[in-house]
Amino acid sequence: MKEKLQKIKEEAMRQIQASEELSKLNDVRVAFLGKKGELTAVLKSMKDVLPEDRPAVGQLVNDTRAAIEEMLEDTKKKLEEAELNFRLKQEVIDVTLPAKRNRVGHRHPNTVALEEVERIFIGMGYEVVEGPEVEYDYYNFEALNIPPDHPAKDEQDTFYINNKILLRTQTSPVQVRTMETHPLPIRMIAPGRVFRSDEVDATHSPSFHQIEGMVIDKGITFADLKGTLAEFAKELFGAGSKVKFRPHHFPFTEPSAEMDVTCFKCGGKGCRFCKGSGWIEILGCGMIHPKVLKMSGIDPEEYSGFAFGVGLERIALLKYEIDDMRLLYENDSRFLAQF
Repeated sequence: MKEKLQKIKEEAMRQIQASEELSKLNDVRVAFLGKKGELTAVLKSMKDVLPEDRPAVGQLVNDTRAAIEEMLEDTKKKLEEAELNFRLKQEVIDVTLPAKRNRVGHRHPNTVALEEVERIFIGMGYEVVEGPEVEYDYYNFEALNIPPDHPAKDEQDTFYINNKILLRTQTSPVQVRTMETHPLPIRMIAPGRVFRSDEVDATHSPSFHQIEGMVIDKGITFADLKGTLAEFAKELFGAGSKVKFRPHHFPFTEPSAEMDVTCFKCGGKGCRFCKGSGWIEILGCGMIHPKVLKMSGIDPEEYSGFAFGVGLERIALLKYEIDDMRLLYENDSRFLAQF
């Protein structure tokens, strides 16, 4: 038995010394110390050894195992160190090379324009309010004095889910919800995404953004509306900007108007950008219709107010002189990086 153990030890040492890779070293460990290894087989044959000889044979087996394990561990450390040194030589980093440019994203032109508008109105004491994009027909139309037979309710313009629920076509429903729940007086703007069944072209999209505002208090007049929007135009397009109002019709305001601002490209002299008129149409506005106030539980004899609405994309297109709305949604990094 002693001679057999000596041969196993010598053979294990020889194979360990010949191992040049960690995988081969592990194969040697399994071959001699594994469940079916040579040394394990000797341990299993201990039952055939005379009882009085078993302590001595057991000690020899343990000594052989210890010697093999010690050499395996020493060889493993040497191979791991050699492998690490080889990898370090292969993975040398030249710290003098220029670093790769990290492509950092930034805000979308729409976001930049929205934050600018919000900054202006918050500075005038307005609150930013949001509402649901999936809306009831009542809030989107009826509560805004738009009767069932109004053209705006045609399915060609509105995405209906059923006869009572739709995708909002404007952010005006947020104004109605605010009138129903907020204490008076109210000064708010409602930015958000809206949906209309439009063909995609340079100036239209089935999904776009609006910013609508509303003020309700005692003694509010059209003069307050004009002064507020004139100040807004100056803050957004420059101190020299002027505004003019043209009569218009909206079911939820009376009187109603369209507001133009002097062309910031030519200063009102007339150019290609403003098509020679010197003016650019920017938004719709008007005094809130008494019927709209009454439907929301506000006494029109005591309170009055004004409302206005502007397309966020229109502001971005004008401010950054973009001539095609589709560019805002194509996610072309060459275009977006300019802003």
